[in-house]
Amino acid sequence: MLKIDNSLVSEEIITKDFVCNLSACKGACCVEGEAGAPIDKEETKLLEKHYDAIAPFMNKKGRAAIEKQGKFIQVDDETFETPLVNNKECAYVVFGTNGSTQCAIENAYRAKSIDWKKPISCHLYPIRIKEYSEFYAVNYHRWHICESGCQLGESLKIPVYQFVKDALIKKFGNKWYSELEMAALEINQ
Repeated sequence: MLKIDNSLVSEEIITKDFVCNLSACKGACCVEGEAGAPIDKEETKLLEKHYDAIAPFMNKKGRAAIEKQGKFIQVDDETFETPLVNNKECAYVVFGTNGSTQCAIENAYRAKSIDWKKPISCHLYPIRIKEYSEFYAVNYHRWHICESGCQLGESLKIPVYQFVKDALIKKFGNKWYSELEMAALEINQ
């Protein structure tokens, strides 16, 4: 583990390679699993604020799930997630013509309808962050459906932390990311 500011960072985000291979997995991470995407308290406010601009980019099933369950699910006092459609895909998922998933939130962002790209947990994946009272735990999450992403990352020799650079900077800032890059240089010597 590395310590950067108030976070403990798994060395695996430096030593493991990863690049999403959407053409192979079709965005299974947006469909598989037992829960929706983790979202933080600030993101619940963004969903409330931007929902009317996001809704036109959603499909009927997603909008129906939102009407029934709400724009987000509150799991406990500090834990929130996106609702699911029939216990499967995220309510904000839409399917492209080739069967790959797209994010309605990100589509609204690309259309310049909103100024928020998507939940940070989605933007950071395969990194998962757990917030504790004194620090953040920054870990690499392994999931069998991402095997093609691991293979593509290995073939391109792109470590996880470089693949999610923009999201890490968004979450922790440029200084934090620079410290991570220096640690990576030392580890890879």
